[in-house]
Amino acid sequence: MVAQGFTVDLDKALVFQVGHLGEDYQEWVHQPIVSKEGPRFFESDFWEFLTRTVWYAIPTIWLPVVFWFVSMSIQMGHTVPEVALMVGFGIFIWTLMEYSLHRFLFHIETKSYWGNTMHYLLHGCHHKHPMDGLRLVFPPAATAILTVPFYNLLKLLSTPSTAPALFAGGLLGYVMYDVTHYYLHHGQPTSEVPKNLKKYHLNHHFRIQNKGFGITSSLWDKVFGTLPSSKSADKAR
Repeated sequence: MVAQGFTVDLDKALVFQVGHLGEDYQEWVHQPIVSKEGPRFFESDFWEFLTRTVWYAIPTIWLPVVFWFVSMSIQMGHTVPEVALMVGFGIFIWTLMEYSLHRFLFHIETKSYWGNTMHYLLHGCHHKHPMDGLRLVFPPAATAILTVPFYNLLKLLSTPSTAPALFAGGLLGYVMYDVTHYYLHHGQPTSEVPKNLKKYHLNHHFRIQNKGFGITSSLWDKVFGTLPSSKSADKAR
């Protein structure tokens, strides 16, 4: 855990240490520690508590919100099939957001103190400790804050009656993403599709970390050329 001129002490709160790694941060954070026991982030028990979220909090909190927004569009005169179509489109929009956020924001390269610190909080901690089960899903308080500008943007781009259903679809897509992400790390799939998806995602963590940005599917990796090569293709080179 030694970088040039600075050593991260894993027995102490990490958040305000990692910034000191400077240009060595990117190398350090992409050397995963495989342990279900996560590190301490903050000295403060209050802030530490806010960084930990059980996976089932996500559907428990957000699915009622999804149904509420669906009901808003129905009450404004849309039929159930129409709302279902809009929700489906919202989910589709989310899949592109999922890919884009993961590729361009979560994997942004940083080297300044505060850049490293913010990146570690946002996504670096997940790559350093990929099996930390209490930091695999996004804290609900942070999600609530981010949904406000997203909903306001949808209201600008759509009609008053369609915006709630589109928002519900995007939020449902997010719930599916977070729950799927947890399952890919801690579930034991037996059928072919989830087994392949788990293998695909763990490949991103432990083999080719600059490709394979899709979580719920590899669709956008195929579209934008970030599909990782197979092990057999690597050996053939």
